[in-house]
Amino acid sequence: MSQPIPRKAVVLVSGGMDSAVTIAIAREQGYQVHALSVAYGQRHSAELEASERVSRILGAVEHKTVHVDLRTIGGSALTADIDVPLDQTGEQGIPVTYVPARNTIMLSIALGWAEVLGSTDIWCGVNAVDYSGYPDCRPAFIEAFEQLANVATKAGVEGAGIRIHAPLMRMSKADIAREGQRLSVDFSETVSCYQADAQGRACGHCDACRLRAQGFIAAGLPDPTRYV
Repeated sequence: MSQPIPRKAVVLVSGGMDSAVTIAIAREQGYQVHALSVAYGQRHSAELEASERVSRILGAVEHKTVHVDLRTIGGSALTADIDVPLDQTGEQGIPVTYVPARNTIMLSIALGWAEVLGSTDIWCGVNAVDYSGYPDCRPAFIEAFEQLANVATKAGVEGAGIRIHAPLMRMSKADIAREGQRLSVDFSETVSCYQADAQGRACGHCDACRLRAQGFIAAGLPDPTRYV
C-alpha cells in the first residue's frame, strides 16, 4: 500500500516557547512543517538562532528566514532606540514593545510561501490569555486575516482555501508549558526575552520574561530559562 502524502504546513517560528509548542502540535497532527522566521530588525539575533535550532530539533523539514527591516519605520522598543520597560505589572495599555503590523507582515510572508508550497495551512503561536496586550494576537485578527487570505490569493479563489491555525490562542502560559512538556519540547533551547544577550540568556525583567516565568510557576514545572 502506498503511504499517504503528508500535509504541508507553514509554521511561523520566533524562537520562543509558544512557537516551539506550535511546531510540536502541528507535527503531532501529522503536518510536514516548513518553519518560517522573520528577521525584522529585532534587538538581538539570539531568537533567530533559537528559531533555527528549535525547528530542527522538533522535526521541521526545512527552516527559512526572510529579512524585512522594520527598523526603517521604527515605532517600537524592539526596532528603535526606545527602552524596553522592565518589571512592570498591571494594566499598561498596548506597550511600547508592540511592533507596528508585525504579525500582519509575518503572516503575509507565510501566506506567500504557503502558496508556493501548495499548502493550505499556516500555523502561528499567538496567544490572547497571558500576553502583552498586542492587538495582532487576538482571535479577531486571526479570523480577519484568514478571510483576507481567502480573497487575496489564487489558493483562496481557485484552490482549497487557506486556514490559519492558532492552537494556543486561548491557553494560559501554564497551559502552554504543560502542553510543551507533554510533547517533549525542550524549553531550554527557546529564547523569549526581548533583550537576550548574545548567548541567548534572558534578562528576567521584561514583560516576555515575566510572563514566561509565571507560566512555569503556575504549571508547577521547573523553569529551564538561562538568565544573565
